[in-house]
Amino acid sequence: MKIGKLPETTLQKVIFEQLNHKRDEVLIGPGIGEDCAALQLENDEVMVMSTDPITGTSQDLGLLAVHITANDLVSSGAEPIGLMVTALLPPATKESELREIIKQLQKEASSLNMMVIGGHTEVTDVVKQPLLSITGVGKVKKDHLLSGKNAKPGQDIVVTKQVGLEGTGIIAREKEEELRARFPAGFIKEAKACMEEISVVPEGLIGRKFASVMHDVTEGGIYGALWEVAKASNVGLEVEIEKIPLRQHTIELCEYYDLNPYQLISSGSMLIVTDHGSGLIHELEKAGIEASLIGRITKGNEKLVYREGKPGNLEAPKQDELYKIYE
Repeated sequence: MKIGKLPETTLQKVIFEQLNHKRDEVLIGPGIGEDCAALQLENDEVMVMSTDPITGTSQDLGLLAVHITANDLVSSGAEPIGLMVTALLPPATKESELREIIKQLQKEASSLNMMVIGGHTEVTDVVKQPLLSITGVGKVKKDHLLSGKNAKPGQDIVVTKQVGLEGTGIIAREKEEELRARFPAGFIKEAKACMEEISVVPEGLIGRKFASVMHDVTEGGIYGALWEVAKASNVGLEVEIEKIPLRQHTIELCEYYDLNPYQLISSGSMLIVTDHGSGLIHELEKAGIEASLIGRITKGNEKLVYREGKPGNLEAPKQDELYKIYE
């Protein structure tokens, strides 16, 4: 495609015609000549916003863009409403590739009752692969808004599903050819399918009824998420590493590439701090969502991870382990 803004005919044919999911709150949505989106909220509701670029992979950009953004929104207790999408495309991008990205965006957004409410698409030689930057918009009743600073000593730490799902899916998709020499086709297919489980919106909508803090586990893995929650709330924590759930596919891929699974990007897991760990787990399991009680919040600033009963200090987040597969 030619450098610059997309032609109007391409915008209409490739993008706008696919964006057919609507929400009542959206008064002005995407269209030719519309530079802004407009939303109507109730008097007791607040707007929640989040922004993220999708940079860790060149595949499944639309899928990742929607779920990573929605996960951020629901971690604040909000219902996700919409997405603003900036797509920067290198000149070598084919129109069919853009169409596939928009198709993914629309499919995944509508599955969560989210609407693409606006954005910008441009072809530029400053990027070497398609880059999506997403701003998400959600709403929540003012007295139900959650902050990362609300963890208190004595509270339970719960994590949903298994950590490392996103990293497992990305590794399996990015390195599929290489992995065929080591793993059966069925194993690789199952590992790739982990990408289909990266939404934490279902557990977030349940968890917000119980939570003081919710934090979706992303770059830096579960160790990074634990550190960030403790740091934000100025508390300590104790966690048993044996209770942190891992899928066998994650374990084996991390062993193959010499990665620490607890520092691997982990969209698909929600970390929830609550006074009612057992009750929360019961409600999640009733909805078919696995959850594990992995530790508790403590007084002071000591952040401890126990392995076979022996404590070790949790370190500040480092570069995510995923980037090692590209070295």
